[in-house]
Amino acid sequence: MTRQDGFGLWSGVGLVIANMIGAGVLLSTGYMVQTMSAGVIMGAWVLGLGLALCGAVAYASLSASITRSGGEYRYLSDIFHPFVGSMAGWGSLLIGFSGPIAIDAIAIGAFVGTLNIPFDPRWTGTVVVVALTLVHGIQWRTSALIQNTLVSIKVVLIMGLVLVGMGLGSWNWPQWVPPGEDVMTSNWSLMLKNQFWIAFAFSGWNAAIYAAEEFKRPQIDIGRAMLIGCSLVGLIYLAVNWVFVANLTPENASVVFTYDEEYVTLGHVLVVQLLGPSAATWMSLLVIVALTSACSAMMLIAPRIYSEMARDGVLPKSFAAKEGKPPLRATILQASIAIVLIHTHSILEAVESSSSVLMIFTMLTVAGVFILYKRKTKARPSIFALICAAIYIVLVMWVLWQGLSLSGSYKTIILFGLILIAATISTISRSFRQQEGTDATSIGSDK
Repeated sequence: MTRQDGFGLWSGVGLVIANMIGAGVLLSTGYMVQTMSAGVIMGAWVLGLGLALCGAVAYASLSASITRSGGEYRYLSDIFHPFVGSMAGWGSLLIGFSGPIAIDAIAIGAFVGTLNIPFDPRWTGTVVVVALTLVHGIQWRTSALIQNTLVSIKVVLIMGLVLVGMGLGSWNWPQWVPPGEDVMTSNWSLMLKNQFWIAFAFSGWNAAIYAAEEFKRPQIDIGRAMLIGCSLVGLIYLAVNWVFVANLTPENASVVFTYDEEYVTLGHVLVVQLLGPSAATWMSLLVIVALTSACSAMMLIAPRIYSEMARDGVLPKSFAAKEGKPPLRATILQASIAIVLIHTHSILEAVESSSSVLMIFTMLTVAGVFILYKRKTKARPSIFALICAAIYIVLVMWVLWQGLSLSGSYKTIILFGLILIAATISTISRSFRQQEGTDATSIGSDK
């Protein structure tokens, strides 16, 4: 069964691009240049693209068998156990989507500040999230139109940044040396450890699965949308980061550590250097639109997860979407948690926590490829999908192990404790409701 008014292939590609390109690509290299050389940084981005593509191949095989919305929540519930799916759903709600939404919202506020508008970045971000809640929670057609418009502007923006950097900037191999370079640490180890930043920038390559039921041909177009979207964004990321490492130094890239100051991100520093302060003002305006697009895309798809959770009884039924309508209450729920993170977490803490959660649950989901292969389903995963899944799992496990040395890892452990508690409570509550329903049915039968 297909939807006549749903997403097509290129709408799906746009959804993936919108979710992937956000604040991450404008921040990540600023952290990495403090300890990594230019060559190692570019190698890390190539590795990140390969990792994301392996995940996309695995997810494409899963999307051919499971065409309901809900993303990892749906996949893990159907393949493994509802409790595992419930953990993924709560992870998405508490940090997986809420964290990136908060980061992009703060970024929007910071760029507004560069226009000499005296608003606190966090409160500006709050206003943006509330506005997007109204956009995506009321009417599907308006929501889709606004989202597609924002994606188009974003692509023009990011390509314009690349053209400016390549046309006016340096093409010479960078000669700067990272101030915190550790000669005792191997390049391979640095590439893996910094995948936390890169994984955050690449997050969103799986965006199409969250709204699977809103595709016209979900079994065909979802997988293609992920692969095409991820490939296009990966090429853009490599071009953007070459421009950064070729034209910026560790010193002027350190603005990422003081995210509320004048220059805000690497993109801003670059255009100030190449075109002057007036051009940087236009850059701020355009990046506000680009980051709003990323925030908007996540506000569009994330509530579909919680709507599915409500349909299954993991969340109250009131959060489920009505037929033909967006999930308004689930959208408000997502916005509320994102706003809490906006006012309680730093950029660094949100990136570390959300990256950990995203990698763990995508890794578990990718493992589902082997289960479906063993079950010999109608759309059985290919051997190539199994190889990509194995590569993805091994690399993600190693990256997570390396990431334990990050300063905020203890907060991630606390977060997973909260996710486990929430999943346990909701699973027990669901079991009680199902038992009550069974008992009520039995009583009715006796009568």
